[in-house]
Order: sequence, then structure tokens, then C-alpha cells
Amino acid sequence: MSLETQPRYLQGLAKLREIDGHAGERVVASLADIAPDFARYLIEFPFGDIYSRPGLDLRSREIAVVAALTALGNATPQLKVHLQAALNVGVTREEIVEVLMQMAVYAGFPAALNGLTAAREVFAAADEQPMTA
Repeated sequence: MSLETQPRYLQGLAKLREIDGHAGERVVASLADIAPDFARYLIEFPFGDIYSRPGLDLRSREIAVVAALTALGNATPQLKVHLQAALNVGVTREEIVEVLMQMAVYAGFPAALNGLTAAREVFAAADEQPMTA
């Protein structure tokens, strides 16, 4: 059975597209030549299994992911993808800034500063995108 017909993969791919749009697909595609199985796992487990669970809406899930990635302090590329994803699912810029400021208490000022720098870059990139009707 090909991936394109496996329910878990299809559910994950649909959820990835809902959250990340094309950014998530680019991450997966970038792994095709070196680790296609890892790319499949990224779709099936986080998006097919975890993000698709009931109990939290996508806004809440993305707030949690932004906080976790900020606290890690070593995942800036992933943080930027999830900052954009948070915007995509309705988290406001003000809410994102508050989450990042909150991380100063639990992850330290350097992690919060790095998160705010990443947010500034994501916000600026979003501002440069042409408006679509």
C-alpha cells in the first residue's frame, strides 16, 4: 500500500497542511533524499496521531509548541515554522509575544530573547507577503 492511500499518513498530511500550509510540506520534501522514512514519521506521528487528537484546539497546541521550542533554546528553525503555524491557526502576535515573555521565567532570558528575535523575523516575513483575496 502506498503512503498516499494509508489513512494515518493522509490524516497527518491533511493536518500538516491545515497548520503549516506549504512550509511543513517543504520540510518534509527536504528530507526525501536523505531520510524519507523520517519524513513519513513526521507526518504520521506528530500530525496524524498527536495533532489530530481531540482535547486541545490547534491554537492551544501551537501555543504549547511555541513555548516548548522556545524553552529548548536550540530549535530556532523549528520555532520559526511553528511561530508561523501559530499565526496560521489564529494566535495573535500579541499572544505570541506574551508566550515568549513567559518563557523568561521558566527557560531564562536568553531563551526568551532568542524566541523574540525569531518572532520578529517571522512577523517581518509575514508583513512582506502580498495580501491574497
